[in-house]
Amino acid sequence: MKAHKILCQTQGAADVMQLQEIELGQPAEGQALIRQTAVGVNYLDVYHRSGVYPLPLPTGIGSEGAGIVEAVGAGVTHVKVGDRVAYQGGDVGSYATHRVMPAQRLYPLPASVSDEQGAAMMLKGMTVEYLFDRCTPLKKGDFALMYAAAGGVGLIAGQWAQHHGIKLIGVAAGADKCKLARENGYHTVLDRKTDDIHAKVMEITGGKGVPVVFDSVGKDTFELTLSILSTRGYFVSFGATTGAPPAVEAGVLQKKGSLFFTRPTLVHYAASPEDYAMSAGKVIDLIGKGVLKPLIGQCYALKDAAKAHQDLEAGKTIGATILVP
Repeated sequence: MKAHKILCQTQGAADVMQLQEIELGQPAEGQALIRQTAVGVNYLDVYHRSGVYPLPLPTGIGSEGAGIVEAVGAGVTHVKVGDRVAYQGGDVGSYATHRVMPAQRLYPLPASVSDEQGAAMMLKGMTVEYLFDRCTPLKKGDFALMYAAAGGVGLIAGQWAQHHGIKLIGVAAGADKCKLARENGYHTVLDRKTDDIHAKVMEITGGKGVPVVFDSVGKDTFELTLSILSTRGYFVSFGATTGAPPAVEAGVLQKKGSLFFTRPTLVHYAASPEDYAMSAGKVIDLIGKGVLKPLIGQCYALKDAAKAHQDLEAGKTIGATILVP
């Protein structure tokens, strides 16, 4: 069958992404064919497209989506034709109308979760799950700090933290984004355009600093993050929207308070089928119960993927972004 897919012949600026017609075969053993109804857009996609993360060329783009199963290969039993499903991870290439992919990555969606919610929440929601529940020793009543609080991961993090009783401090840019973050569960939100982040954090925590900082910014916030962590605090570097952070010197971690530094990735925290299903199940369950309320701030047609990337990189988006095939 024929499908349409965003392909890059080279890595670079957003305009390297081109919509092309491709031929799709039938699913082999362990695979499923899905007709996609919504595709999630993430900053990870920008890294893949731009060359921050080199990929074999030509390459597709995209790591999450949702749709309807149209065919299954031999041995596939946990999903069937007609099922609504969502997924994240695996080979890049979710910016497409149809996909043949490993069926093991497909997670059935209940009636309480829409296709759009599934596409917007799998990667971001599972990221928040491992960051809060498995990467750090956070517990009810603890402070933590999250940059980009009004972004796709940031808004989910605020809701997750509120549900678990974590006092999450958010950092966002501008009054509107700060207001949005406050409405999504943050204990306190600081405006990076006007607030002295270090002084405010120390004021809020009685001079102790925060035990965990979730830093997706990278280069521009590296020194600030080191300065606001409490003794034996966790520096969780899970993104680099402003470029890679400097090299971490062991002596600096000691001098700043016997700090822990980690650069985790969902690939490793969801590597086994058991961990993948557990993490996806938690996220889908909390969406269905209304605990997590994904904000889909903007939708683009699949053919306008380049515009979606340009807006994401320029900081013009809020919440999650999806493409509609």
